[in-house]
Amino acid sequence: MQRQCDDFNAIWPVGQRVRVTKDDGSNIMTTTRSQAQVLSDHTAVIWLVGISGCYLLDRVLPLTGRQR
Repeated sequence: MQRQCDDFNAIWPVGQRVRVTKDDGSNIMTTTRSQAQVLSDHTAVIWLVGISGCYLLDRVLPLTGRQR
């Protein structure tokens, strides 16, 4: 998990536009407001603009180029 966070943070800055897959399967576009980090020693997460709490990093896809 730490490696997943480190890899994400090495490529994508805070403020990166992303697509997030919500619990119901729908997707929303938002922006990161933190670096990715390991929560409670067992889950890779990130905090996002307009979403309360954090989200699983596995559900976050950075947007590039035309995807933005």
